[in-house]
Amino acid sequence: MRILGALAAATLMAVAAPCAMRAAPADDAKKAVAALDTQYQAAVKANDAATMDRILADDFVLVTGRGQAFTKADLLKDARDKTTVYEHQEEEPGSQTVRVWGDTAVVTAMLWIKGTRAGAPIDYKLWFSDTYVRARAGWKYAFGQASIALPKAP
Repeated sequence: MRILGALAAATLMAVAAPCAMRAAPADDAKKAVAALDTQYQAAVKANDAATMDRILADDFVLVTGRGQAFTKADLLKDARDKTTVYEHQEEEPGSQTVRVWGDTAVVTAMLWIKGTRAGAPIDYKLWFSDTYVRARAGWKYAFGQASIALPKAP
């Protein structure tokens, strides 16, 4: 009986261990990408072009809700020129969702943007989806899609 119990325990461990090992990398990837996206939003807020440059893929593109497309070079120039000065550039608490499929991850969240752009005040919220790809150097932010500004709550 003890042999059967030990055999059953060993079989259970042999089956369960690989499942746990497979789940861990996806969970680790979700945490890594979530943290990287939060770091990216903080870099944008601080107009930290060096951090943005490190996180953005060289062929990065952002498409806004109005159909404008911006490249990595466009965003880095905006940060260096401090065209936008941010008071807020943060994800709304609890709104971030990260989904991972192999070497691709998508972060979706609501973003609050407040400050001045070219001297004019801005204050709005929007939804975004940021696509990250795993490269040799780690995760890179490759593509962004932003909604139009959401209507203000009454």
